[in-house]
Amino acid sequence: MQAYHRPRTLQDALGALAGGAARVAAGCTDLFPATGARELTGPVVDITRVEELRGVTQGPDGWRFGAATTWADVIRADLPPAFDMLKEAAREVGSVQIQTAGTLAGNICNASPAADGVPCLLALEAEVEIGSVAGTRRVPLAGFITGVRRTVLRPGEMVLALHVPDAAAHGRSRFLKLGARRYLVISIAMVAVRLLVEEGRVSQAAVAVGACSAVARRLARLEGALVGARADETVGRVEAGLVLQDLAPIDDIRADAAYRGTAAVELIRRAIGDLVRA
Repeated sequence: MQAYHRPRTLQDALGALAGGAARVAAGCTDLFPATGARELTGPVVDITRVEELRGVTQGPDGWRFGAATTWADVIRADLPPAFDMLKEAAREVGSVQIQTAGTLAGNICNASPAADGVPCLLALEAEVEIGSVAGTRRVPLAGFITGVRRTVLRPGEMVLALHVPDAAAHGRSRFLKLGARRYLVISIAMVAVRLLVEEGRVSQAAVAVGACSAVARRLARLEGALVGARADETVGRVEAGLVLQDLAPIDDIRADAAYRGTAAVELIRRAIGDLVRA
């Protein structure tokens, strides 16, 4: 390792990244396994002491999750029911030790198709705040991850926070995943569903699926079919054709495309059923 920086302030952290050669480290639950060596190579900027990057706060426009906020922080946070799916995902991110170390920003920056947090954050319409010494910018999470292990981050940039607008923080939500076992597993399929039901009808619907495509996706056609439906009609509106048009499932060693598509449809039906029956 050439240099190890552990700044206390955001400006110092961004300054250490300015050359473009350093990598950001926080929980390292993805970074270390991917390294394939006994230590990280090249300069490292450890952001775990930067207080500005930690915690969950509510502001006039919505909710802010600092980049170094851990899954355990999310589980403990006082959040409305729209975030239940994110808490449910947090409880399934590895072991308790992983939940205590792993961070939300690390989960999205790793850009794995099976990242548990991504479908939930997509269904919450999250935006990613990105910073460098040159300034900050925001991009929708849907445009932040561009492929397997690929994001829009440029040299010298890092994720500062995830923002959820107040308009998306309404309703109730559910997260479900399918794998070879209950915990410590890479998913075959996962779904995050958020519904706002008013006067017996769905007024907002957000459905996202992960681990089925190279990048987790929102299902716009299905969402359109759900909005306006009576609560007791919603499960019946989940048709395979609506799901698969937006999903395009993939084949890999864990499952083939046909199985993934079938699993995604069933998980969505179960998640919606749980929400409308509760």
